[in-house]
Formats: sequence, C-alpha cells, structure tokens
Amino acid sequence: MKAGQHDRLPLASLLALALAGFITILTEALPAGLLPQMAQGLAVSEAWVGQTITVYALGSMTAAIPLTTATQGMRRRALLLAAIAGFALTNAVTTFSSNLVLTMLARFGAGVSAGLLWALLAGYATRMVPASQKGKAIAIAMVGTPLALSLGIPAGTLLGQVLGWRTCFGIMSVLAVLLMAWVRLRLPDFPGQDKGRRASLRQVFTLPGVRPVLLVVLAYVLAHNILYTYIAPFLARAGMAARTDLVLLVFGSASLFGIVGVGLWIDHHLRLLTLASTGLFATAALALGVLGDMPVVVYAAVAIWGLAFGGAATLFQTALATAAGAAADVAQSMLVTTWNLAIAGGGLIGGVLLTHAGAGAFPPAVMALLAVTGWLAWRQPADACARVA
Repeated sequence: MKAGQHDRLPLASLLALALAGFITILTEALPAGLLPQMAQGLAVSEAWVGQTITVYALGSMTAAIPLTTATQGMRRRALLLAAIAGFALTNAVTTFSSNLVLTMLARFGAGVSAGLLWALLAGYATRMVPASQKGKAIAIAMVGTPLALSLGIPAGTLLGQVLGWRTCFGIMSVLAVLLMAWVRLRLPDFPGQDKGRRASLRQVFTLPGVRPVLLVVLAYVLAHNILYTYIAPFLARAGMAARTDLVLLVFGSASLFGIVGVGLWIDHHLRLLTLASTGLFATAALALGVLGDMPVVVYAAVAIWGLAFGGAATLFQTALATAAGAAADVAQSMLVTTWNLAIAGGGLIGGVLLTHAGAGAFPPAVMALLAVTGWLAWRQPADACARVA
C-alpha cells in the first residue's frame, strides 16, 4: 500500500450513503411540491395530502429509537439494506395507490425506514475511515440532504407536473432498488454489537456530551422550522409570496456551500463551526426582522441562512458520534427523534405566532432560540468537541 493510501476516503461507499439520504429527504418532502396533483389523484383535499408529510415524520419519530435499540446486534449492511428496501416498497405502494388510507400507511412506513436509516448513516460513515477523517466522512454522507432540497425537490416537482406525481414516486422506488445493488457491491459490512457490550437507552443518554448536543439540536432545528415552515406568509410581508420557489432555491443552493465548508474544516474546528453556523443564522434572522420588507435583503439573508444550515446536520451528527463512541447508532436515533420533534414543534409554535402575533414575530423567536443554541455550544469544552480529530 502506498504511503497515505490508507487515508484516502472511500468516496464510492460514502456517496452511496449520500444517495440514501437524498432518497430519504426527497421521499419526505416531495408531496409539498405536488399537493394539487396528488389531491386530484387521490380525490381528497390538499390539506389531507399535506398530512402525508406529517405521517412520515411521525413514523420517523416513533420508530427511530426502538428500532435502532432492538437491532444493535444485526450486521450493519443488512440493516441498511432493509431500510432502503423500505423506501423501494413504500414508494411503490404510493405510486399505485388510489386510496388515501393505504397511501398514509405507506407514508408512515417510509417514515419508519427513514428513522432507521438516519440513525445508521453517521455511524456507518465513521466506521469506514480513520478517526482523523470522521467529520469529513459524515459531511460527504450528508451531502444528499442539501442536494435534495436545492435540486431534487424542484426537479421532482417539475417532473410531477409534466409526467404525473405517480411517476415521481415510481422513479424513487426504482432508484432505491438500484441503490440496494450499489450498497451490496461497494459498502463494507460491519458486525453488530455483542450482547454484553450493547448500551441501554438510559446509558447512552447519560453519556457526557450527549444531552447538550441533543439540546442544541432541539433549539437550532426548532428555530429553523419556525421560519422555514411558514416562509410563504413571511415573504408576503415583502410582497414576495409568488417568489417562494426562488427564495427556497437560493436557500438550498447556499446550503451546498455550507456543507462543503463544514466538510473541509469539521475534523479540527467542530465547536467553532457550530458557533459560526449559529451566529450566521442569527445574523440572517436579525436582518429579516429589521429589513424583512426589502426583497434584496430577504435574498441575502436567506442565502446566509442556507449557508449556516447546510452543514448543521453534519456538525450535530459528528458531535454526537464523538460523544457516544461505540453507541453512536443509538445516539443518532435520539437525534432523529429530537429533530422530528423540532420539526413538529416548529410547525406548532410558528402557527401560534402567526395567528396571534403575525409573521413579524418569527425573527425574534428565532433569535431567542439561537441564543440558547450558542450558549449551549459555547459551554462545551473545546477539547470535547475536538475529540473527533
């Protein structure tokens, strides 16, 4: 083996994980871009179709921890293949279903697969590389998320309008089958944990550093979803409601640069990057709060917000994997649950704020939550955040 060859990242394997994340995000969010078409196809209201996203999130939130805990002893590749197979099956059912109840069951099942898959990705990526490259490996494995947000959802929406929404879900089912072949051929396999070494949920939760990271995730993602979920009514204040698609494209495109930057420096500057992400997001929220009625400021602020958010999931997963060590998969399942709680909480709190105080209340609420995020991240010892290096 040539000198330095052992430090070469297994790109083909990591990109397979990235494609798994891409399919997961696209499966979750695509109905948002195809509400009218799906409502017509299923003969229900758009509000009912919107609940397919809610049901998906519920599946992820309820299944991640128990499934991951129960499968600690299984070989990792077989478990990953099972999660991807879940997407192939549930998207196929969604493709052919004309019954809302059956579609909802399929969406719940897709959410269950997502909960398991998200719990596996970070741990799988870190097992394939030396300790000094764990953060970079997670960044590559997570690149499918901003790609799905910036390119996949707009492209899927356009494809659904041209060829029909069922075609979109059918393509994702086929893509999942192809990914299974890729995973089987290119990903190394790893054993599960021996029964005597498996950590209980309580043991993992009480590991030093785990709870602070989960609190950071809750506050940060809650702040994000208050604004992201209700971006359309917020943009209406600046007369930009018709430009929501363009604003989201700016957000998604900027997030790509965010994950690239995080990937370059995460292995040596984890806490600094977390604080920078929080600070950039807070700056964007401040700009939206003060000058949110000016389109040029909105575009600039949304770009900064996307830049901040792009690598956030990688930062949190890396910090949690570092804190949890061998119990990383169980810890990641807690992150999945916390993340989905924050999504649900963002929808609830944002709705209350919109109803009783108007969209102008979003930036102050976001800044308050980010202040908590920054304080929690600052309190963590620098060496604890750098153990990943």
